[in-house]
Amino acid sequence: MLQIGDAGDAVVALQQALQAKGFSPGAVDGQYGNGTQAAVIAFQNSAGLLADGVAGPRTLHALGLAESDALPDATAQMTVQVASQMCPSTPIGNISRNLPVLLDAMRDAGLVDKSMLLMAVATIRAETEGFVPLDEGQSRFNTSPGGHPFDLYDNRADLGNQGPPDGADFKGRGFIQLTGRTNYTTYGPRLTPAIDLVADPERANDASVAAELLAMFLADRELQIKDALAHGNMQAARRLVNGGTNGLDRFTDAYNTGNSLLT
Repeated sequence: MLQIGDAGDAVVALQQALQAKGFSPGAVDGQYGNGTQAAVIAFQNSAGLLADGVAGPRTLHALGLAESDALPDATAQMTVQVASQMCPSTPIGNISRNLPVLLDAMRDAGLVDKSMLLMAVATIRAETEGFVPLDEGQSRFNTSPGGHPFDLYDNRADLGNQGPPDGADFKGRGFIQLTGRTNYTTYGPRLTPAIDLVADPERANDASVAAELLAMFLADRELQIKDALAHGNMQAARRLVNGGTNGLDRFTDAYNTGNSLLT
């Protein structure tokens, strides 16, 4: 990984590669200064990479300077003890049982770097707190006064719902609170093996299914999530998953605690 302030032959190679791609860093002097950082950002934007100005594995690989674009694997650091500190109100038995399932799903999705692991655990704390997949509870936001459960979801076109009983059938479930007919329709066939979640929505609460759904949901938004995190915008990162800011305080506390514990 190369970033502003670095110097040496590796920076020279980076500057030459940027120049060859049409992104001039200015002088090829082996100094990772503002000009090199700006060229890296421009190249990252062009290549559809996280435009953070840091030449990490994916940027270096795209420039032909690294054999692999694999990010550093932090799964070994995400221990039960770390997750327990991130989720201080959660029974440690739940974490011991479900963290390995989550880590397996994150590995399968290629989300093994520190930021995405922290994102996953912080999301679970914000969504379910207990580190177990569960059904969404009734609230004034999903159930009208005197109405049947989840009636305010029944006709939500933005969720793909088509009227009763879609609200109750496709309420939030799992670690990520998968919600709405569209999401159940979209993600079921992508599971391994595929599951018809529209016909059997309760399967979204199976631990292995819930973990895979969370990993896929994060993978689909990885670039946007990392951009938000790189700018310290926890509200934007939370909104990318939740669609709002519910649980933002718990999410932020969990992420910051984990960030201080993982190297």
